[in-house]
Amino acid sequence: ERDTKKALQAYKQAADASFVPAFNKLGVFYLTGTVVQSDPKIARQWFEKAAAKGNAMAHYNMGVMLRDGLGSAPDVEKAVEWFNKAGELGSLAAQNDLGFLYERGNGVDRDFALAAKWYRKAAEGGHGSAQFNLGNLYKRGLGVRQDFRMAREWFRRAAKQGLTPAQNALGVVLEQS
Repeated sequence: ERDTKKALQAYKQAADASFVPAFNKLGVFYLTGTVVQSDPKIARQWFEKAAAKGNAMAHYNMGVMLRDGLGSAPDVEKAVEWFNKAGELGSLAAQNDLGFLYERGNGVDRDFALAAKWYRKAAEGGHGSAQFNLGNLYKRGLGVRQDFRMAREWFRRAAKQGLTPAQNALGVVLEQS
């Protein structure tokens, strides 16, 4: 049966033994307030400790905190730095978020080619939203050569994961092309 208090103790023991994923998990607990009282400052300390040891999710979580202004004023430019490192370390979520920021020009210069690069990394790793987003770039010819066949392929992959907007987009491109 579920016992969050015992889970917290287990993660603390693992953290005491320098098990890096436990650092990140404790950060999540303090950020979300699901097991302990929410405290973004303590969450940040745990994420920074895990990030210093190369934990991709901790880098991503730091980026989320900075992007969303959790525990401090929003700082999208700094968030991008954290997302870049997380993306380089293989975080699919960070890669997708970077694609989104570059596509929208949020905190960075708008760059559809970079958006496509980051979406592709996440999409090839199986990230459904990134597959959908990359399909949209192919459909519109932004950052990549317009290619309805590629748009269909990426929409199809995202639709197989149950992403409703991708299922609809697949229907549109199948009907129109």
